[in-house]
Parts: sequence; C-alpha cells; structure tokens
Amino acid sequence: MLPRVACGFRALPAEITADFASDFWEKIAPNFLKETVSGAAPRQATWFKIARDARELRVLFFAEDDDAWATLTERDAPLYNEEVVEIFLDPFGDLESYFEIEVNPLNATCDLILRRTRSGYKKDFAWNCEGLRTAVKKSAAFWSVELAIPFASLAPDLPSPNVPWRANFLRIDRPKNAPRELSAWSPTGRPNFHIQQHFGFIDFV
Repeated sequence: MLPRVACGFRALPAEITADFASDFWEKIAPNFLKETVSGAAPRQATWFKIARDARELRVLFFAEDDDAWATLTERDAPLYNEEVVEIFLDPFGDLESYFEIEVNPLNATCDLILRRTRSGYKKDFAWNCEGLRTAVKKSAAFWSVELAIPFASLAPDLPSPNVPWRANFLRIDRPKNAPRELSAWSPTGRPNFHIQQHFGFIDFV
C-alpha cells in the first residue's frame, strides 16, 4: 500500500532555520524513510515533516549522519552524485511529469522537471523553483534541511481542495567506507527513485 501524509494548514514561521527542535516542528509528526529496495530500516535514519499555508509548502528533513559531506555549491550541479535529500512532487497526479528539488549538506540546490518519454524521463533544468528558500544545519551526528516551496512556482491555483498530490521524499547517503544507501518514504523496490507509480500521496487538510 502506498503511504499517505496529511499536510496541515498552519501559520508558518517567517524564517526558515532547519531547527528540528523548534516549537513549530516539534508539534508535527515525523514520517520515516526506508531503504528503497528492501523497505528495511536504513543504517542511518531519515525522517521528514511537512506543513503549509496558503502560499507555500514547508518541508523539514532530519538525517542521522556521522559524516555529512558534499563538495558541490553551484545551483543545478549534479548533487545526486554526493550526499543529498530530494523531494519529488507531482501536483497533477497524471504520472507524466514531476518536479524534483534537491538540497545537499552545503545548502546547494538543484531543481528540475522530469517528463516521461518512451525511453524513460527527460530532464529539464531550465525550470527554476522561483522563490525557493532553503536552510541547513549540520553537526557531527546529523544534518537537517528546511525548504519553503512556493505553490506559485509549481502551477497556478495550487493546492486544490480535496485533490492529493503524488510525491516522494528521498535521501542518498554515501558513507566514505561503506556502500551507498538509498532511502525513500515510498520505497520503489529497486535502486532507482524515478518510478512514479510508487509515489505516495500528500493530502492537504
């Protein structure tokens, strides 16, 4: 069964801080990621929380990590080749295209649209998530990311009442002395995140 998460309407803090211990985020339940092939618990846990107001979707990731690393700092660099958290959003639910937004431990971002073709997906890096804001906190034991994603950057008149979005929340962990680990809120059963029929659902409440 595909997972679902309720995204509540709230008064969002004006600033984004990636502070998972804040009063605001403490009141929202976490959703844990699983190893995307087996569905088992990953070696290093990851969870996310979401909320929204009339203007934007707010997402918080928390990732256990004894060596959070990255080298890339430019926008739209191939962050997925290092350590990163990712969000896939399909507001229309047609399984023909979706938005991808990535953030790494250096607070670099990558945003694009993927469109289905006969041979797979075509990546369109020309799209920018206008007004995207991100923040990262990092320690010797974890890193956390907060994203503010304006609805207007995705399409007009979003979200629509009673219309769920297809989505997935993901992490690539690359320990220096261990194999890569792929984690997903909705596991795909393969070492590949880009399988839209396995996306879960966001219910806007």
